[in-house]
Amino acid sequence: MPINILMPALSPTMEKGNLAKWLKREGEPVKPGDVIAEIETDKATMEVEAVDEGVLAKILVPEGTADVPVNQLIAVLASEGEDVKQVAASDLAKTGSAAPPRQPDQAGPAAAPAAPRGGDGAPPAAPPPPTAAPSAPAASAAPVVVAERTNGAGRTFSSPLARRLAKQAGIDIARIPGSGPHGRVVARDVAAVQSGGALRAPAAASAPPATRPSIEAPSDDKIRALFEPGSYEVVPHDNMRKIIARRLTESKQTIPHFYLSLDCTIDRLLAAREDINAAAPKGKDGKPAYKLSVNDFVIKALALAMQSVPDANVTWTEGAMLKHRHSDVGVAVAIPGGLITPVVRRAEVKSLSAISNEMKDLAARARQRRLKPEEYQGGSTAVSNLGMFGITSFSAVINPPHATILAVGVGEQRAVVRGGAVTVATQMSVTLSTDHRAVDGALGAELMAAFRRLIENPVMMIV
Repeated sequence: MPINILMPALSPTMEKGNLAKWLKREGEPVKPGDVIAEIETDKATMEVEAVDEGVLAKILVPEGTADVPVNQLIAVLASEGEDVKQVAASDLAKTGSAAPPRQPDQAGPAAAPAAPRGGDGAPPAAPPPPTAAPSAPAASAAPVVVAERTNGAGRTFSSPLARRLAKQAGIDIARIPGSGPHGRVVARDVAAVQSGGALRAPAAASAPPATRPSIEAPSDDKIRALFEPGSYEVVPHDNMRKIIARRLTESKQTIPHFYLSLDCTIDRLLAAREDINAAAPKGKDGKPAYKLSVNDFVIKALALAMQSVPDANVTWTEGAMLKHRHSDVGVAVAIPGGLITPVVRRAEVKSLSAISNEMKDLAARARQRRLKPEEYQGGSTAVSNLGMFGITSFSAVINPPHATILAVGVGEQRAVVRGGAVTVATQMSVTLSTDHRAVDGALGAELMAAFRRLIENPVMMIV
């Protein structure tokens, strides 16, 4: 039977994507691992690999198509021995309707799974049809379109090979613990069970999640009626802007924000930065090996402060607090159409020069929309710095799953009182937004005090 190729979910927040480019044409052979298309998500442009072998019989969604829903049929693959022309002319290829799965492996009738909320606070993509669906991408590989099996207990993500092996062995794949990305069941998991590994207990059907009451926003027509026709330009929202609006609205509605502000004197930091940059070794091209920014010191100071106040290095979940061992610091980067927060992993153990060079690389690829999901997902805290725009102070919105975000203003000379005398010092205002469920006022104040000690004494970040 023909093999369905669906629009993959390439990130937990993705609901729609733009089919930027087909890298295979109709009639061309396809092998597992071949890159078949480029998909633009709300955050990046990513390559999609095939997992089945065959011939690309029919492309149903042409390249350049925007807002293609996740799990929509986008192409049909003719499997070995099938007539490509016959597959291309079939009702499936003409209508784009999903066909029954090639290898049904369900132990019983499929029921629609409950729709759990994603770990980043965003709703998941719409439930897939019972044919196939994509898994989340692996941590270090290009995204792979894989099939998904559903049962009454919820979703079970699995690779085609794992499903075939489980079917041959007579094992319910929903009971096999998955070790792949996001818990996906892969071939080695099936082999482990066959070798005596434990199976999961059969899960009972979960109840549908409770829905939150919502306030209905004014319709577009009502808002436009307030303005004179022709006095404005209508600029449609792209995927990134829609996702940002939804997630920030949800963040403010569901996370009890609490704010703490203080001023840091950064004269020592500026002097240290100038000395370090002046001493940076130069390459053959004459360029310095690194050039530190104030933001690099901020990232390092926040990472070390998180280590000295470990109870603040947490993520709130309804069932438990996730206490992180490392300081993975996200850094807000403005890009055309919105912003993205690439993450500096284990920032507490990295040198200032390593953080500086890593951030330059992440920011450059973020603006090109070439970041991988593992480079902007997760993290335990974040920094948002608007000092370069002359902003004195502001309060940032927490980006789930973080429990904190530090808003950084401009460093400017101000009159301060020391020892009863007025003097001039370079001061920088910072504001910590906390999820009060996880980091209350006293704990947040302790974290801010640790941050100020470090930022005002930069030598502590070097030794």
